[in-house]
Amino acid sequence: MRLLCLSLLFSSLSFAQEAAPVVPAPAEAPPAEAVLAKPNVILIMVDDLGYSDLGCYGSKTIRTPNIDRMAAEGSRFTSYYVAQAVCSASRAALMTGCYPNRVGMQGALNHTSKEGIHPDEFLMPEMFKQNGYATAIFGKWHLGTADMFNPIKNGFDEFWGIPYSNDNSKYHPSLAAEMPPLPVYENEKVVETDPDQSQFTRRITEKAVSFIRRHEKQPFFLYVPHIMPHVPIFASERFKGKSPHGLYADVGEELDWSVSMILAAVQQAGVEENTLVLFMSDNGPFLSYGNHAGTAAPLREGKLTSYDGGVRVPFIARWPGKVPAGRVSDEVLTEMDLMPTFSQWLGVKPADKKIDGRNVNDLLLGKEGAKSPYESLIIYAGSELQSIRSGEWKLHFAHPYITPHDTPGRDGKPANWENMKPAAITQSGIEGIATRHGYKVAQQALALYNLKDDIGETTDVSAAHPDVVERLKKLAEPVREELGDNLTHTSATAARPLGRAD
Repeated sequence: MRLLCLSLLFSSLSFAQEAAPVVPAPAEAPPAEAVLAKPNVILIMVDDLGYSDLGCYGSKTIRTPNIDRMAAEGSRFTSYYVAQAVCSASRAALMTGCYPNRVGMQGALNHTSKEGIHPDEFLMPEMFKQNGYATAIFGKWHLGTADMFNPIKNGFDEFWGIPYSNDNSKYHPSLAAEMPPLPVYENEKVVETDPDQSQFTRRITEKAVSFIRRHEKQPFFLYVPHIMPHVPIFASERFKGKSPHGLYADVGEELDWSVSMILAAVQQAGVEENTLVLFMSDNGPFLSYGNHAGTAAPLREGKLTSYDGGVRVPFIARWPGKVPAGRVSDEVLTEMDLMPTFSQWLGVKPADKKIDGRNVNDLLLGKEGAKSPYESLIIYAGSELQSIRSGEWKLHFAHPYITPHDTPGRDGKPANWENMKPAAITQSGIEGIATRHGYKVAQQALALYNLKDDIGETTDVSAAHPDVVERLKKLAEPVREELGDNLTHTSATAARPLGRAD
């Protein structure tokens, strides 16, 4: 009955594929110092979206007019990095401001996991809540399944969604028979199992709009980690089949609709000038799924790799009167930077423990001359320190990596899915990862790429720039000693543990 009432309440949203009411173009941004003390923050994160899956990032197949409008009315960043190219690790970095290896999180948790983000870690929602904010998460959590890891016990006032990825369900391509029913939580209770996944985007959107309307008089932090377009992908009847480019495009266009509804709700609540809205992806596309996956082109590879196609993602910021309109920035920043930036706005320390993100207030708000705070950015894949970026340079250490088969998967099945037998899926190491996800294993030799001239990481120029190679090697060494590196059999000296449920 409650869900029925909510559906009726939001009849005004309708499921029509219409753009939100046109929002007036924001005024020119004032100096970065002129920040309101307690701005609302809405963080929209989609799952496995490719770098090139939005119109404003070059897509020719997915219509995203509302996200494109958000970019035109705000700022679009073209060198925004997540800390690892996989779900749980990326989310741990976002919520803590740390490299996931620092907080013990690598890979992606599933329904069998006893681990989760440690209770002693200070998370973004906890920071906001302690400073008088209403907080909510609607979508996928993925930082622990046991009760102690529930979002309600980690700084959120409200939670509706799922604890891990939606393929941990009856829709798994090879392990469906072993999967328990997919649980849907409302706060700390399971209220549904195996829901109609085609309704996820609509239901998440309705929850988000309701929260905005209910908290227009109070500062709020709203986290919207959408479940789509992680496989299995679903679009509602209103959007299914409407794109001429297949189901993945349908799903992307419904996510674009969701953004329009959230922006409209902010405007209608009268809080637009005090609300920062951010849009990002948690990592790159799940390439082995072929036509059910996105694209990162011209970047190389995708999810589960340390190439830019895995870790460089779309990032858009909109805040009328604060974030400059129509700006495109190629300065390097990361998901880890949001935590320390928000903490500066609130006038609090982000944590008593070491974090790795930087305060990018000036860069985010467009202060003249603002530059990336990073001399170097380390990129891990699991427990392997595989690459480092410094300015226009990116150095890959020798490492194995996964890459799609020559014939990618189709229609919800990954490449080579016929050979994804349960016995083989239990393999450890990169061969096991490749088998589980329909990839093959390739080898990367030590190589230096100039991302300014070679965004696709195709041409090794290390022989011509030995000084750059040596400089980047030295920059990587302190992080390797702190956080460890399985490639060089280096043990971590400053990594913190995951939490574990008894």
